[in-house]
Amino acid sequence: MREELTKAIAGLYVTNLGIKKNEKVLVFTDTIGPDEDVPDQDKKRRKELVSLAEKVAEIGKEFCDTIFLTYSSLKEHGAEPPRKVWSAAFGKEVISRLEKEGLLRRILEKKLTTNLSKRVEGIIKEHKNEARVNVVIALSNFSTTHTMFREFLCSVCGVRYASMPLFDKTMFFGPMRVNWEQLARRTETLAEVLGDGNELLVNAPNGTNLKIKMKGRPILADTGSLVKPGVFSNLPAGEVFFAPLEGKAEGRLVLEWAPTRKLSAPITLIIRNGLAVRVLGKEPYASLLRRVLKGNIKFRNIAELGIGTNDRAKRPDNILESEKILGTIHVALGDNSTFGGNVKAPFHQDFVVFDPTVVLLKGRKRIDILKDSILLV
Repeated sequence: MREELTKAIAGLYVTNLGIKKNEKVLVFTDTIGPDEDVPDQDKKRRKELVSLAEKVAEIGKEFCDTIFLTYSSLKEHGAEPPRKVWSAAFGKEVISRLEKEGLLRRILEKKLTTNLSKRVEGIIKEHKNEARVNVVIALSNFSTTHTMFREFLCSVCGVRYASMPLFDKTMFFGPMRVNWEQLARRTETLAEVLGDGNELLVNAPNGTNLKIKMKGRPILADTGSLVKPGVFSNLPAGEVFFAPLEGKAEGRLVLEWAPTRKLSAPITLIIRNGLAVRVLGKEPYASLLRRVLKGNIKFRNIAELGIGTNDRAKRPDNILESEKILGTIHVALGDNSTFGGNVKAPFHQDFVVFDPTVVLLKGRKRIDILKDSILLV
């Protein structure tokens, strides 16, 4: 298994990243914080993730220069990584400028206005040739996909970004062994069909019933190819996704799975005017959701609708893999500011729905996208 894992990690560098000998890679992960209450089973998984990140960085040294960092968990998907990670990626001069103008604090607190965001972008552009890395492999437990850190690295500095939150080494032998060319064709075809759509209608046997407005929003295809400057991908990859129009989603989202476990009973989210306004259910995860969503109205935002396209993805108990399962849909709450939306928040959480039927309304056309989880396009 050890030799097979080494080969699989090498494949990440060669196949997905197309790494070059003169490039520099930043690998980072997060450790369990002193104030985190983590079940024993989850502790084991998270310690294994840290060990895997170390191994990925170590094997990377055979291909290029690598930097490895750890930091204490920030406890939320979508929270900005800490200062030392920013410094390692952008360089000390950028961080010094951002701190001098009080901008780094606002970034880390997710309080960056549009005008200030442009100022940050200008500072980074001025020093982009000083950026210290060409590639980021983010193996943190909590996702950094929907962060300004990732957005500025990709869009301004041309860094290639592999976001791998909750990753498990078994994924190297399942969804990471997909036929990447077939996955790309399937994913890009679906994205093309969804382009210029007005609305998606989603239904599922568990009672999920949603209307998602999407007109004018970019449709993104995650194919796992990270060879071009500025691209980012979840790995394992395989989804088409977009940010629904804020304030427009309506219906019911029924959850049967939390991000890493099967729920003992379904939880229903009531969606009105683009927000999750009620959480119905007695399952313990429902209480957790209520507490989180009560803290910030932006956390209630219907942030993302995605469709899985990876035929080697199978696990329902890990959101990183389950949202890629061919024929599933996933809906996220919270931040969508880095992929076409307008909501900035230190929170982004996806939920997967199985066996959905999805219909696209496009002009006067009604196009069947999924029928009982079967992809029709």
